Formats: sequence, C-alpha cells, structure tokens
Amino acid sequence: MNSNQLITNEEALRLFFNDDVYLVGDISVVENNGSLVKENNDNQPTQPYDTEGQPPQQLHEASIPKLELDAQLPTQSFDFKYLGKNEKGILILVHDDQNPVSTKEGTELLRKLVLSINLKNADFALLNYAGYTDAKFEHLSAFFSCKMVFAFGVPPTALGLSEVQLHQLHEINKIKFIFTHNLHDLDRDMPSKKMLWATLKTLTL
Repeated sequence: MNSNQLITNEEALRLFFNDDVYLVGDISVVENNGSLVKENNDNQPTQPYDTEGQPPQQLHEASIPKLELDAQLPTQSFDFKYLGKNEKGILILVHDDQNPVSTKEGTELLRKLVLSINLKNADFALLNYAGYTDAKFEHLSAFFSCKMVFAFGVPPTALGLSEVQLHQLHEINKIKFIFTHNLHDLDRDMPSKKMLWATLKTLTL
C-alpha cells in the first residue's frame, strides 16, 4: 500500500464526502454479496438515470501518440494523494480546483455512478487531477497499475493520449478508458449522462 494514500478508514473519508458516501453501514447503503447498493423505497438498486432504449456502446481502439526520443516529456515524479485503496486497479480522475472532489451535485452523481457498477471505496483510487496537471498517462499507469480509468473533466490530450469519443469505452494497451465531462457539468447534461450510463451497463469489472 502506498504511504501517500489519503483514505484508509470511514472517518477520514467523511472529510471529503460530506454526505457519507461509499460508507458501509450508511442508512441508505447496504452490502449485497460484497457489493454496495443503494436502496430506494422499493428495495431496488437505484440507477442514476433512465436509459431505456439506449443502444449498447461498442468498444473502440484508441492509440497513444508515438513519442520521439527528443520529445519534451515531464521527468518529475509525482507524490499522488488520493482517496480509496485501489484494490481492483480502478482509477477515477476528477478535475476540480475548488473542491476536493466536486460540488455537492457532482459528488452525488459520482456516488450514484460508483454504486451503479457495484464498486466499494476500497476498489478504486480517486484522484483530483487539478493538483497534478503535468502528470501524463505514463505517470498514472506506473503509480496506480490501473486496469480501468474513468476520467471526469480530464481530456485524453491532457494525459498525452489521442482524442477519443466521449462517454464511450476505449482500450489502450489493455487498459480500459472512459472519458466524459466534469462531474458538475455532467450532472446537468442529461443526454451525456444517458450515453455514459449506456456504456457503464456494458462494463464487467
């Protein structure tokens, strides 16, 4: 376990998620066969939005731009401070220079998305990219050994990758990626949320 992991217990997590999100034992969250689900009044798992009729998304190949030896790549190392335990090699990138994660609305949306794909806080690492804008894909991959990356408000070009279509699943060197809008903006963009949710339904994590 990396010494610079910020969150190792539920009390510390509350410093970043004021609504007790991701916490086992919260009155709105129960554990179901090792996975977290949020219950509504009908005891059914809550989905963040209705996507009835949305077609499944296809897997797209994305390429890392070829870098010459004289390319001016950052040489510094990064002491990433992050939330979670990264037990499943899932990296969640957010970008907010005013909040630790996002606004109240954006954080609630992230909570719903995480619960919808049955992830616990121990499964992933959550990093606010606003503090590490010089970090590229190579730095993140080496540090987190990630198998899946969700990028909210972090474009692929910022990571040194080629442009890809938003809200869809892509694969780079056997690492799956989904790039989408900033959490706060995404919360207000229903068409984008529906496209993202249709993609999330195809995931096997």
